[in-house]
This record gives sequence, structure tokens and C-alpha cells, in this order.
Amino acid sequence: MGSLGTAAKKPHVVCIPYPAQGHINPMLKLAKLLHFKGGFHVTFVNTEYNHKRLLKSRGPDSLNGLPSFRFETIPDGLPETDVDVTQDIPSLCISTRKTCLPHFKKLLSKLNDVSSDVPPVTCIVSDGCMSFTLDAAIELNIPEVLFWTTSACGFMGYVQYRELIEKGIIPLKDSSDITNGYLETTIEWLPGMKNIRLKDLPSFLRTTDPNDKMLDFLTGECQRALKASAIILNTFDALEHDVLEAFSSILPPVYSIGPLHLLIKDVTDKNLNSLGSNLWKEDSECLKWLDTKEPNSVVYVNFGSIAVMTSEQMVEFAWGLANSNKTFLWVIRPDLVAGKHAVLPEEFVAATNDRGRLSSWTPQEDVLTHPAIGGFLTHSGWNSTLESICGGVPMICWPFFAEQQTNCRYCCEEWGIGLEIEDAKRDRVESLVRELMDGEKGKLMKENALKWKKLAHDSAVGPKGSSFVNLENMFRGVLLLEKS
Repeated sequence: MGSLGTAAKKPHVVCIPYPAQGHINPMLKLAKLLHFKGGFHVTFVNTEYNHKRLLKSRGPDSLNGLPSFRFETIPDGLPETDVDVTQDIPSLCISTRKTCLPHFKKLLSKLNDVSSDVPPVTCIVSDGCMSFTLDAAIELNIPEVLFWTTSACGFMGYVQYRELIEKGIIPLKDSSDITNGYLETTIEWLPGMKNIRLKDLPSFLRTTDPNDKMLDFLTGECQRALKASAIILNTFDALEHDVLEAFSSILPPVYSIGPLHLLIKDVTDKNLNSLGSNLWKEDSECLKWLDTKEPNSVVYVNFGSIAVMTSEQMVEFAWGLANSNKTFLWVIRPDLVAGKHAVLPEEFVAATNDRGRLSSWTPQEDVLTHPAIGGFLTHSGWNSTLESICGGVPMICWPFFAEQQTNCRYCCEEWGIGLEIEDAKRDRVESLVRELMDGEKGKLMKENALKWKKLAHDSAVGPKGSSFVNLENMFRGVLLLEKS
């Protein structure tokens, strides 16, 4: 697909992710595709806090950008801090919704100023959780696409919050509902979803507070999504066909344009490819370490950028891995343990020294496509799940919060590529790791994972792959259409 914009009237897209690692990564990939395939001038908007973190992790010149792909910042409204961690998600949601719109409008005015050396802004691609941007798009009379970085099934869970509230199913009547079996209740009427229990839906519904901040925030964001020109999801049709089809009667057009990290392989611009989005320094040496291991012999362990656990849980995971006698690569962020620095028992480190590698952050896409990786112990975040599918790697799922519960359910029950850890105890971790790597169920999951891998790759290949086509249709049919 050639460049669609001419120098005289180059379309200008402003891309603004929600300010957390798992949202910035896919948005940057999409922005690169918009620039390379769509011919768009791109302005990519980070928060000041994350801009500083990116410069710290990737180097002082890493965000200088290109003449037609530039980085800008707006404040997130939270108190300043120099700590290198993911911010508190509820605080961030409330602060961005309440404070960011004037700053965003001011930035758009600056970009649209006649003295500016960039083309006027013609469209906005915003994270679905930054819907305040819609007000600016409506004011400027330009199209805005909302990018929900969740799975389609996870997004459908959020979309149904309002209905669940109206039916009196949530919020919970009593805190005992979390333990008394109430969450096992099956919800039969969810569009495009079968046999889903309350516990499989995004976890913010597990509250007794009718004014719960996250329940209110997500219900509101889904309602505002109705105002968007279109919605895009980083998934592919074969994987979530029923849910994607069910959106057509309740939302603006929904385009599945994933896996983005496969589509971006078409981008051959070296300068563009050098722009990265990791907020932590990567341990690229781990790939050389993996090169020394047998195929399908290593368990990769990473709980993502937000999940936190107790010291006790970390110790249980550690001994479960140690007792499985499997080789492992384990990512331990500095803020993985709630309220303190993550420290593993010395005995564990000594016992696994010859077959374990600990890392603070890895180039995960490369890790999951490495032939040495045989399984992935994950928090079931959507980026991790999708990257695992694309690598043909089966999973052990320990969902932490948000729609990770929904992703876990689909991995285990619908796609046949996951085993769930209900309780992080060392015996359970050990037996699941052994099952994943050596068991009959593990073999079957590996076969299923390889089938999904092929379908994922097929969807991203032109000229007929479903996501390849959807991306082109979204460019032409939504972002490049001038509003009259």
C-alpha cells in the first residue's frame, strides 16, 4: 500500500495512548503504520512523566523523532515524582479524565497555528481510555478513532458493565459475594460470548461500592465510545470472530487490525523502526542466553508492567519453578512486589543458578519467538497473550486484574492454549509447569498454539489477510474522510 498523502495536503494524525506501558507499545506500532503505509504526518503524545521515563530508558536523543513523526507531551495532572514505576491506575484514570482536555486542546491549537511547520491536524487516534479527546475532535470537526488495547472479549466485558448495573447484578451486594460462589454465576445474554461467568468478566466489577471509581470510569468510557468515528482493536478476526461480529449492532464500526507487531514487519524505514517505547531498560543479553538452550526447553515468566504480588506469592512462584526442574527466564520488575523491592530467597537463587536467568525487562516479542521457549507463565495481559499466540507458545495464566480474567478464560476454554493457576502455591505452580512442558495436555496446547500462530500470521499478510485489509479500509474509510 503506497503513501496516501501528498506533500501539499499531507494528512496529520495525532496519536495519544493511555499513559501505561501496555497501551503505549501498541499505539506506537499503529502510529508507525499510519506514517509508513498511510503517508500520515504523525504527532505522538506522551505524558510528561512517561516522556522522561522513555528518555531515561532509551537515551536522551531517542525521542527526537523524524521531520514527519514527532513527539509532544501533556501533563497527566498527578503530583510529580522521579520514581521509575507504573503510576497508580485508578488515580491516573481519574486525573486524565478530569485534567487533560485543556492541555490537549492547547497542543492541537499549537499544531494548527498558521506559523506551525506541520500540516493542520486532520484526525485523532486516541486510546479508548482517553475519550476526553473526543470533545476536541468534535470541536475541530475531524474524525476520531478510539483504539481499545484490550482483546475483543475483554472490551465486550467492559461494554456490558452498564447492562450488568441496570440489571442489578453488579455492584456486589455484599463483600462475601467474592468468596461465596456468586462470581460463578453464568451470564447467558452476553453478545457473542458463551458460558461466561461473572468471575470471567473484567475484575473492576468485584466491588460493593455503587460509586466505585474504576467501575464508573469504564462504564463512562464505553458510553463515550459511541461518539467515535470508529473503534479499532489489536486482534484478528479468526481468533475472536463471534465477539467482533456482535459489536456491529451496538457500536460504531469496529476494525480488528492485529496483531500489530506482525503488520509492522512491513515497515522498512530504519529511522522509524529505531523509535521504541519501553519504559524500562531491556536485557538483550537474555537472547544470547536462550541461544544456548534446547528447543522448547525454557519457561518464560513475566507478569507484565502493572501486576504486583505479595512477597509470599513471589516465593511460591520461585519454589514452584525451582521444583519443576525446568530451565526458566524470569522477568522481575523493580516494583513487582507490592510496597517493597522484589527480593528472592538466596536458597532459591543458589538452587537454580545453573538453569535460571533473572532479568528486569526483556525484548518480549523476540523472546516469545525464540525456539528455546516452550511455555509462558503470564498475567494474561492482552499484549502478552497476543505475542504468545504469534509465537505459537502455550501459557500458564495467572490473571491479575482488569480484562486479564477474560483473556485467561478464552485461552483456557475457547482457544485451548492455556492452563489457569487459581492459587499461587508452589505445588500447583510445579505441577502446571510440568504439565505445560512435558504433559499430554501440554502437547495438545502446543499443537493448538501453532494453529493459532498460523492464523495470526495469515491475517497480517497482504493483500487478503483480514487485518491487512481492515487496516487499509480504516485508513481510507475513516481517517482520510474529511467531515463536511
